Amino acid sequence: MFRLALKMLFGDPTKYLMLVFGVTFASFLMVQQSSVFCGLMLWTTATIKNAPAPIWVVETEVRQVNQTIAMRDTDLTRIRSVDGVEWAMPLYSGVQNVRLDDGSLTVVQLLGIDATTFAGGPTRMVEGDITSLRQPNAIIVDELATVKLSTDPKKPLQMGDRLEINDQEARIVGICKAMRSFTGGPYIWTTYDRALNYAPPQRKMLSAVLVQNQAGTTPDQVAERIDQATGLKAFVNTGFKTSERDFNTATIFWYVKNTGIPISFGTTVLVGFIVGVAISCQTFYLFVLDNLKHYGALKAMGASTWKLCMMLFSQVAVVGFVGYGIGLLLASRFGSFALTNKQPPFFMPDIIPIAVLGVIIFICFLSALLGVIRVALLDSAIVFRG
Repeated sequence: MFRLALKMLFGDPTKYLMLVFGVTFASFLMVQQSSVFCGLMLWTTATIKNAPAPIWVVETEVRQVNQTIAMRDTDLTRIRSVDGVEWAMPLYSGVQNVRLDDGSLTVVQLLGIDATTFAGGPTRMVEGDITSLRQPNAIIVDELATVKLSTDPKKPLQMGDRLEINDQEARIVGICKAMRSFTGGPYIWTTYDRALNYAPPQRKMLSAVLVQNQAGTTPDQVAERIDQATGLKAFVNTGFKTSERDFNTATIFWYVKNTGIPISFGTTVLVGFIVGVAISCQTFYLFVLDNLKHYGALKAMGASTWKLCMMLFSQVAVVGFVGYGIGLLLASRFGSFALTNKQPPFFMPDIIPIAVLGVIIFICFLSALLGVIRVALLDSAIVFRG
């Protein structure tokens, strides 16, 4: 019966291809848009990844890493005095303007780190050494900066090239790999004191304090102690755990709750689902109608309604898995292109293909159900009618 069902399915190539196209389109759109959304949300946590530390201490009103509210310099000493703190180092994080050779301005994310321990510094150096930051006017840039801060697209910035940050000279002493920021601007590292000189002066300049917990303690324990002892807000960098204290999770939830990004991508995913349902259900129902006489003949020869229903489900299952496989392949190819070109953001966690597969199975089941109802009500005498 399964072989006969496939012969009937492949015997009408037009409708078969339409069914596969509908499932492929729905699969591709849902996987691709969900992955781009996850990649965009991952970009919002870029500063946490580019300035790694087990614990981030920020002002009490800060809810996500891209929201900077300056603290007092004395807060650094208070944090260092908390039990369980191995070390605590200052971090400056702010958006600054870089003037290019042609006079235009480009926005960058400037990070100022401690010149002794280099806590929060880049971890994947391509050229140069992080200790070179101790040299006068020294900065380290990411690979994106070498392209975006160059006036000649064919000639990226190199070691020793000079920039102008807020009318002050900066010299490249290192190039590193870094995660791209949510705003699309490159990252630049320098020492904390030099970052304060580059940035416009304010009464308070300390953006955050990076903390390492002592051996025998956990980041959550030390973060709780810092909260209680200083009244500041301590986040941990544990990597997307479902905890209010995890800085990655808090940042992503803030963007989900306070921006229209989820609605925008969710609408596109919903469109993919609706199109998949519409094309699949309509086309498969027409396929069943065109083959009613064949089903009637099988029923007249003694085939039970259950066997006919299994034929329908096997036909739609083949269409579903073929269409899903092609859609997932196209989405993966799109992801490879995006990762090679560094944009758009693309991140496909394991849950996305699994969830989309569940949706495709639902679409196929719904499509088959319409045909099952029609076949179940079928009178086998239809085969003898003119």
